Amino acid sequence: MHDSRETKMKHAFVVGYPITHSRSPMIHGYWLKQHGISGGYEKLAVEPVDFAGFLSKLLRSDSGYQGGNVTIPHKESAYQLADYPDALAEELGAANTLWLENGALHATNTDGYGFIANLDQQQPGWDNTDCAVVLGAGGASRAIIQAIRNRGIAKIHVVNRTKEKAQDLATRFGPSVEGHGFDALNDVLQGAGLLINTTSLGMSKASNADSEAFPTIAWEKLAADAVVTDIVYVPLETELLRRAREAGFATVDGLGMLLHQAVPGFEKWFGVRPEVTDELRQLIIVDLEAS
Repeated sequence: MHDSRETKMKHAFVVGYPITHSRSPMIHGYWLKQHGISGGYEKLAVEPVDFAGFLSKLLRSDSGYQGGNVTIPHKESAYQLADYPDALAEELGAANTLWLENGALHATNTDGYGFIANLDQQQPGWDNTDCAVVLGAGGASRAIIQAIRNRGIAKIHVVNRTKEKAQDLATRFGPSVEGHGFDALNDVLQGAGLLINTTSLGMSKASNADSEAFPTIAWEKLAADAVVTDIVYVPLETELLRRAREAGFATVDGLGMLLHQAVPGFEKWFGVRPEVTDELRQLIIVDLEAS
């Protein structure tokens, strides 16, 4: 007897509020087509007040969904409402990837994986350092701090306008992490082999060197082979990356993080582990430039 489960279309989603500008459907749609998978991936706008109800419906066997991605402002709720958040989501207190397994809702956070995989692809050997500096102490920085700590970076300096927020992250992630105010930035850059921006600083393409919003960075203090990366991908080359490149450092833009963080979820929902290719990257770049 033919097993209809083999031919049943699989569906996944990205849920957030708002969700209009998400590129996730384009990424997953590309992979579905590439692998000849009969399935779908859609974006769903769900207000925070309705999110718990949305997940309850998801758990119904007839929902048609295998799981999905979660974006702002639902990541913390996704972690709290999941039946089985994994260790990564547990430590972060946030989840961005959900999947159904034996009638239960599982959760993880792939942001850190996406960040690391992007660096591995674009700048192999980036982790040949024992010191990193992270600009910003918001939600985005958590997964990155966790990931580079787990990768073995011995000392991570978190620099933030509000020193207390940076110190809170040091408390959360342990003795390898130290929190500082922006006034300490150039001190902690000494010998660092990795500089990461998780803030909106330098998003402007403007080249005003005296821009008040942009901190003065003593580039000469970084290790000669340091890598500078930004999680922002609009514009693709941020002001920070432009200045780092002009100072002679290797740079990595943030688009790859978006692409790579999508890989584990696709594998969970559709049973195939996809690859982040130049073709996919260029597809998203063209869409970004057109918007």
